[in-house]
Amino acid sequence: MCFAVAAGAAPVSAQEAQVAFGSVNADPTLPVEVTSETLNVNQEDGSAEFIGDVIVIQGEMRLTADRVLVIYNEERSAIERMEATDNVVLVSPPDAAEGDWAEYTIDSGVIEMKGNVLLTQGPSVISGDEMIANLTTGTATMSGRVKTILQQGGN
Repeated sequence: MCFAVAAGAAPVSAQEAQVAFGSVNADPTLPVEVTSETLNVNQEDGSAEFIGDVIVIQGEMRLTADRVLVIYNEERSAIERMEATDNVVLVSPPDAAEGDWAEYTIDSGVIEMKGNVLLTQGPSVISGDEMIANLTTGTATMSGRVKTILQQGGN
């Protein structure tokens, strides 16, 4: 996503901004592939903790982090949500976002990122405290002292 500005790059601040995210709408019914250095399974609560160079792939979406906790539904038949912490990077081509923490609710295709969120869209960068991205609709909302530098097109 490129923003055209009449005279060079101009910083802009706001409390909330809606942006497009990813060029392909995600399908939350696709299988989820997770790889990591270590896997710890908790039989009591049915959770699985992936630690070390964690990579989560679902269709075109790719999420990486130092740690991902997978929480299953009550029947333990499907993933309910994933909580990613430390060095979290979300890529939904052609866009990428990074932050301190993220929670991905599988059924809805919604990812909430918090803590020093930085969204990169081509030459444009948007930062904020929180981003809620809906991968099925390809939209995102940045909030909490949102700042961007709008790049002039064609210079």
